[in-house]
Amino acid sequence: MAHQEVLPLAGIKVVEFTHMVMGPAAGGILADLGAEVTKVEPFDGDNTRRLQGSGAGYFAMYNRNKRSLALDLKSPEGRDIALRLVDEADVVIENFRHGAMDRLGFGYPALSQRNPGLIYCSLKGFLSGPYEHRTALDEVTQMMGGLAYMTGLPDRPLRAGTSVIDITGGMFGVIAILSALQQRHATGHGQHVTSSLFETTAFLVGQHMAQQAVTGEEPPPMSVRRSAWSVYDIFHSAEGDRVFVGVVSDTLWRAFCSEFNLTDLAEDPTLASNAGRVAARERLMPRISALFASLPKTEMMARLDRAGIPFAPINKPADLFDDPHLNAAGGLVNITLENGQSARLPALPVEFNGHRPGLRRDLPKAGEHSIEVARALGLSESQIKALLEHGVLRSSRLEETVD
Repeated sequence: MAHQEVLPLAGIKVVEFTHMVMGPAAGGILADLGAEVTKVEPFDGDNTRRLQGSGAGYFAMYNRNKRSLALDLKSPEGRDIALRLVDEADVVIENFRHGAMDRLGFGYPALSQRNPGLIYCSLKGFLSGPYEHRTALDEVTQMMGGLAYMTGLPDRPLRAGTSVIDITGGMFGVIAILSALQQRHATGHGQHVTSSLFETTAFLVGQHMAQQAVTGEEPPPMSVRRSAWSVYDIFHSAEGDRVFVGVVSDTLWRAFCSEFNLTDLAEDPTLASNAGRVAARERLMPRISALFASLPKTEMMARLDRAGIPFAPINKPADLFDDPHLNAAGGLVNITLENGQSARLPALPVEFNGHRPGLRRDLPKAGEHSIEVARALGLSESQIKALLEHGVLRSSRLEETVD
């Protein structure tokens, strides 16, 4: 990142044993923030690299700014390299089934004995309790956690349109890691932290649980909800394009009426409060819908923007590639895909002193940094050559020779 030489997590070393979305997302956030993240992959590379369909973007989105070490963890030599890497690490991240890392000798009890300051982050389906043994997926916990019910129609639960639980669960994992690192400053000791899909889902639908506690009524799906605001809808422009508009305060109502010359509505005392406007929705909506249907989309949005009214065109993800705001200040990061083509993907959605964390390392090929990592761990050139020849270590950098 050109504007900031030292990123917040520079100097923090992370070893990542992950696949799919939740684990790589956690490691990707830490990597974007400046940590040195080494992704330990199977000898043939993470299977996520080869996913098709809705999984085709998983690897590309969550694995920039990482080093790739490809080795056979089931061989004694491969295990030794990984353990030496862990011995120097601040953080380990894993998102495999319960017991999988222990069977390999990489569970928290074993690694913390070698490295007492280690922060070990497990990303699971469930936290401690009756369900902890279960295998979960993002969609599984959206269904059982009530999110799919709240997203769909009353008789048709529908998962959210992205891996929202995997990603948010990874974010909670990062929060736990950073908290444990801070605590280590005081105690000198690491600890085992865990984030999960099901409890993440419960946290996200907590607002609906609280709504029921406050109102005494079970909330209906958001698709048929009773809006808390009078104008909070999708409207059509003159061309038939859709724009969402939300007038969510009395101040915004007055600004809205002023911008669109709705003098009679502004002067109507029954519409002065949000409660009054909600009660009058059947009268208001035809008037406002007709107003917007008379305006071209560009004029409609320009006037909403000028009045300070929240609004949004109904976009598809594909529209974001050319979004002028995302393209103006580092909101999209240029990466090179496995097929050699380039793509612009969203940067981490934070700024430090006005600047976004960007790209330090492109997407790694499987084993691209294996030799670099081995050398940094102190292995000799002859040892590295033997490991490559015996199929313990893999390097994708064919131009890099070991004498």
